[in-house]
Amino acid sequence: MQTVIEKLLEGEETQNLHKIEVAANILKEGGLVAFPTETVYGLGADALNPAAADRIYRAKGRPSDNPLIVHIYCMDDLQKIAAYIPAKAKRLADHFWPGPLTMIFKKRDNVPAETTGGLDTVAVRMPNHPLALALIEAAGGFIAAPSANTSGKPSPTLAEHVKEDMDGRIPMILDGGAVGIGIESTIVDFSEETPMVLRPGYITPDMMKEVIGEIRIDPGLAGEDLSVRPKAPGMKYKHYAPKAELILVNGAQEKVQQTINNLTKEAVESGRTVGVIGTDESCGCYHYGIVKSIGTRSDEDTIARHLYGILREFDEQDVDIIYSESFSTPRIGQAIMNRLLKAAGHQVIEV
Repeated sequence: MQTVIEKLLEGEETQNLHKIEVAANILKEGGLVAFPTETVYGLGADALNPAAADRIYRAKGRPSDNPLIVHIYCMDDLQKIAAYIPAKAKRLADHFWPGPLTMIFKKRDNVPAETTGGLDTVAVRMPNHPLALALIEAAGGFIAAPSANTSGKPSPTLAEHVKEDMDGRIPMILDGGAVGIGIESTIVDFSEETPMVLRPGYITPDMMKEVIGEIRIDPGLAGEDLSVRPKAPGMKYKHYAPKAELILVNGAQEKVQQTINNLTKEAVESGRTVGVIGTDESCGCYHYGIVKSIGTRSDEDTIARHLYGILREFDEQDVDIIYSESFSTPRIGQAIMNRLLKAAGHQVIEV
């Protein structure tokens, strides 16, 4: 299969709409299209077509019990796939949709088991990206779309990342440039009485509490109990991982830097190719290996935006091991660390 990459250009609305229509027709016919959202690039299929949803799992090499997120473009469509929408969910939607928030509801019968991983719930979000919304509307209103990467690898934040993983597997990639946020959406489960955060993201629990009051954090957020069937993507399986072994170093900054320098010196002397993930503030403190800045601690959004790209850069440089600082930043630190911990297989050195 040849994968066509269509670049969507600012100011070229007529051409962009034509490319979106072509992509929408592929989706209507049961095919797959990768497209940009504000979080990461998604791998889209008709969410109400069981065979199309199944193609996502095969293209990604994704376990079939890992549910997909259904993307919609208007609030009226939510009630067409959700059996019941609690008042608190409506309030969150009013505040945060379109945006990086996914909510889980009891599903209607028209949503196939292939889309929900066999569960009786459906995960839904409305992306805050004009091209994504235009594609969803043109394709009929319901696109199932996990991240457009090979299962387990770092999520794609550029069309080039999608091409690395999906070239020859899907018919089309819509290239909308770099994404804005860089980590996947927050997921909140509304299928139980008290809303529960299943995956942290850009929309934080504190932000949601201001709108709806009580909200719980899933105690098994990291998904370490493999006997539990996941309700949300990323809860059960290793995700976001580079080819190299990734180890996080956590503690006081000075001790973290000293420990990483000692570990990288030892690894380089033993003949290994080493990567280091630091920040604009700390990169000058590291003396061995390939050192990359993930962003600045004064703007934690830069850390989220560059996370997956940095991991993919190390893949291209064939490093053997990566040591990374931890990033317990004030607002979205939980989301950043959730992704890093999953990518590292929970390998952490406490100093």
